[in-house]
Amino acid sequence: MLNLSAAAFSAANIFTRLFDDQSQYWIDTAGHMTLGIVMICICCAIVLGILISLLYMFTNRTRGYAQSYVIAMPMLSALVCTVIITMCLLIDNSSGTKAAITLTGAFSLTRFRSAPGDPKDIAYIFFALVMGVVCGIGYVGYAFVIFFALAAVLLVINLTGFAMPHAQDMTLKITIPENLNYNGLFDSVMEKYTTSWRLRRVKTSDFGTLFDLVYAVRVRDNADQKKFIDEIRTLNGNLDVTLVLYKYDDQIYDIKAK
Repeated sequence: MLNLSAAAFSAANIFTRLFDDQSQYWIDTAGHMTLGIVMICICCAIVLGILISLLYMFTNRTRGYAQSYVIAMPMLSALVCTVIITMCLLIDNSSGTKAAITLTGAFSLTRFRSAPGDPKDIAYIFFALVMGVVCGIGYVGYAFVIFFALAAVLLVINLTGFAMPHAQDMTLKITIPENLNYNGLFDSVMEKYTTSWRLRRVKTSDFGTLFDLVYAVRVRDNADQKKFIDEIRTLNGNLDVTLVLYKYDDQIYDIKAK
């Protein structure tokens, strides 16, 4: 943030943009931010982080979530808000220290690492970071407006099932005897219950007496999974059939995907 004359906004200007008619309560007589405004910004960041966590819990109620992930959001909002406030204090320091704070720089302060997961989860992390940045520069009112606007959009998308695919990616594991030719054996069943399938791995077991086939399948939403498995059992000699409700659950066959 650049001053109109000295390439940096003072902290007094930053923290009085929200309500001009209430600026006397947000800064002291010397034009510096007070402890009260600092605590208000941090507390608002925490509240918004908790609201984002509640929103995340609601939109992920069917597939589950980790407690540590939920707790991380209010912590990130508060931490980012604290860092931004500290930088604002440096801007208005009597030593004349100048600092340029940008949104890109704020995101570079926090690096998020996790196991590969849903991109929507990472979006919630950035949501919490943005709220921390907005509260840190004093736009507390705008932060709440932005939150409620985005929360309304996310709720509508979640409740209406917007962009929900008509098929579900799963992993199908089939055990067959060694004397059974599996090429094209299950194609008719796959065409009936899936929109696409691909053989990902073939492995022998029980000293070569059995073969384990692993398919990546996209099962239709209206497919009867029990009938799907039963029809496969009639073709594989009633040996083991496993339908894993997750895409590519067995990572051994696809090392490059790691």
